Amino acid sequence: MKGAKTAVILLNGEPYRGEICAENAYVICCDGAYAWAKGRVRIDENLGDFDSLGETPVPAPLFTFPSEKNETDGELAVDRALELGATDLIFYGGGGGREDHFLGNLHLLYKARAAGMAAALKTNGADIVLACEGEHTFPCKKGQTISLLPFGGDAHIMKMRGLKYAEENLRLRYGSTRGISNIARGEEICFCVKEGCVLVILSEEGT
Repeated sequence: MKGAKTAVILLNGEPYRGEICAENAYVICCDGAYAWAKGRVRIDENLGDFDSLGETPVPAPLFTFPSEKNETDGELAVDRALELGATDLIFYGGGGGREDHFLGNLHLLYKARAAGMAAALKTNGADIVLACEGEHTFPCKKGQTISLLPFGGDAHIMKMRGLKYAEENLRLRYGSTRGISNIARGEEICFCVKEGCVLVILSEEGT
C-alpha cells in the first residue's frame, strides 16, 4: 500500500455523488463500480468477477474471480484490504441498488470492525458506522438526524452527549426502532457502548 493505511472500496450500488476522499488511500474498485468511478478518482486496482460491466474494458491491475463464488466482490475487497495491511476502511457506492447487497454491505462493516479496522459506509443519503464496545465520538451538524440501531443483538449505551434525546443508561432491543431519528444538538455527539454493537446512521440534510 506504499505506506497508506486507509483503504477505499468502491462498490457497485448507487453511483456516489459526493466527494471521494482518496488522496492518501489505496483505492480498490469492485466490478461494476468502475462504470461510475472511472475518471473521478484514482483507482489502484480493480477486483471482482466483472459480470456487471458488459464490454466495458477495465485497466490493470485486475484481480478476477469466478461469478459463482461464496463472497460478494465487496467482501473480497475487504479481504484484500486486510491483506494489504489497511487499518481504516471507507466504502463508497454501497447504498441504493439491490437491497440484499446493501444489507450485506452493513455486514461488511462488522467484518472490518471484527478484524480491528475502523470502517464507514458512505451513501448518497448517510454516513453509516458500526460502533462496538467502548467510547465513541462523531462529528456532525447541528440539527442533523442521527439514528442509533442495535446490530446483531441487543445493545447497551451509556453517557450519551450531544443528542436531543440523550439518556445515561439506554438499552436498545434488537427488533425495536427506538433509536431512529434522534437530533444532534451541536457539532459532535459522543456515547459509550457498554454491550453489543450499534449502527450509527448520520443522515444527510433533507434525507
